[in-house]
Amino acid sequence: MKCKLILENGTVFEGKAFGYEKETVGEVVFNTSMAGYEELLTDPTYRGQFVVMTYPLVGNYGINLEDVESNGVHAKALIVRNKCDSPNNFRCEMDLDMYMKQNKIVGIEGIDTRALTKMITANGTMKAVIAYEDKDEAELKEKFASYCNKDAVKEVTCKDVKKIDGTGRRVAILDLGVKNSVVEALKAYGCDITIFPATTPAEKILSVNPDVVLLSNGPGNPEDADFAVEAAKKIAGVKPLVGIGLGHQVIALALGGKIDKLPFGHRGASVPVKNMETGRVLITTQHHGFNVAEMPENTEVTYTSLNDGSIEGLKHKELPIMSVQFIPAFTSTDDKECVYGKFLAL
Repeated sequence: MKCKLILENGTVFEGKAFGYEKETVGEVVFNTSMAGYEELLTDPTYRGQFVVMTYPLVGNYGINLEDVESNGVHAKALIVRNKCDSPNNFRCEMDLDMYMKQNKIVGIEGIDTRALTKMITANGTMKAVIAYEDKDEAELKEKFASYCNKDAVKEVTCKDVKKIDGTGRRVAILDLGVKNSVVEALKAYGCDITIFPATTPAEKILSVNPDVVLLSNGPGNPEDADFAVEAAKKIAGVKPLVGIGLGHQVIALALGGKIDKLPFGHRGASVPVKNMETGRVLITTQHHGFNVAEMPENTEVTYTSLNDGSIEGLKHKELPIMSVQFIPAFTSTDDKECVYGKFLAL
């Protein structure tokens, strides 16, 4: 079936539908990764978004359910140039089309994703409608107005407290949309982990007497997660406080910093970041549309982006507080550059 991607600026891209067929509205963003579409679709950070893959061939190794980043699919739609219908990989459990149908995720293939990406970089992220029939101006206006992603964190967070036993440091995670890979990295260090829903008050988090409190990655605007900002304010100075992605932005707000929305965000698996203390460069994974624009008092920049110079990490000069904008890679517990090790050493 043919379908259309209708952008907020009036541009229309026509392609072929795959996955689940349903008219929907979302925010269009692009990701420059060459692989990892299972992780991307299940990453809570993409809640409410249409994701454009800049790499032209998607689905060639199928779907392996061991690689998912959460218990559900959070992206609203996947937009690709070419979808592979005959995946070939020994770990493949199903093809991309079947997976998206099962999880009711809309797909479009066959459009000029290069032109679409260039339009987003020139105009910034924008809303879009995926439709299967013509829409008049009034219908489109109503659709665009209906889009709201303010409750994204509340929609993706866990519903109840979760406990993962370990013999190492006690880590309390405020789940703003935490990825499975973040939890797995902490488990590799032997951490005793307690995961709390996003709206949990600071008093309840502190009641488990954690050695470190981690504010996780997650979707949306950090200013919409005021409940997390309030919790961070109360935890700061009482227990070591660390953050990743959205958690980094929440910590900055809690300490008095300011946040800006990036024109088209940083989303990809090969973003170079410089460690300002050692001079070493890390190749990082990033999925965010906002960044710390103004540093809080008594903090210093620990990492910066080599692409645009934006702030990628901070630490407090006096208190045990540290955060990074990117998703830390985990190689081994002996890796001196590993951010998780630095978090746990606070």
